[in-house]
Amino acid sequence: MGIEEIKKAKEEAKKTITRPSQKVAALLIALGPATASEILKNIKDEDLLEQITLDIANLGKISDEDLNDVLNEFKTVFQARNYIAQGGISYAKQLAEKFDAKIVTGEKNNEFLSNPTLNLTEKHRLSLKPFSADILLKDGDNFMLGNTEIKYITTPGHTSGCGSYIFDDTIISGDTLFCESYGRTDFPTGDDAEMAKSIRKLKNLEGDYRVIPGHGPTTTLDHERKYNPLMRIL
Repeated sequence: MGIEEIKKAKEEAKKTITRPSQKVAALLIALGPATASEILKNIKDEDLLEQITLDIANLGKISDEDLNDVLNEFKTVFQARNYIAQGGISYAKQLAEKFDAKIVTGEKNNEFLSNPTLNLTEKHRLSLKPFSADILLKDGDNFMLGNTEIKYITTPGHTSGCGSYIFDDTIISGDTLFCESYGRTDFPTGDDAEMAKSIRKLKNLEGDYRVIPGHGPTTTLDHERKYNPLMRIL
């Protein structure tokens, strides 16, 4: 796809949600980065994957009307969920109200939901009505999602409010731990020393886990213990 074609696709994507890939993109935005990346990695059609990725990047703010149309189409997906856990925050409040769900996040992350400087909506000139989570988690707290028990641990560094979610043999690590890398620390409240402590905290968990980061491919904790440049030296 050339530059002119990309520009044209961007302009079309901003007008309205019409193509199936745009509806999928809107759904993935609402589900948040960890779930979205897990879904995207299973799409084998490279042209479709490219289009969905482009749409995610360029849909921008979706109107309430368009979002409702998307959610109605995928209603059965969301009705299976009891909670909306921390992920992308752009549509968390809309989803929670539509499906009478509860928003769950770490207690130190709650301020990010209402502070436009911390959540970067001010920087990117986006409009997000401040809101608060329904359930605030402390380090080591557990909560239920359906029949699955999920443990929350604080893993600050990328921001002071970052956390990871552990269930079964899986860790959703957000923007703390990536495949052979780790999160940037130059955002508001980011801290190199805290990031190092969080990477060490994940390294010291017993056993091996599948790791689903907020960006990039999935990995395993044992792989990161061997090949992650920061985790190896801690």
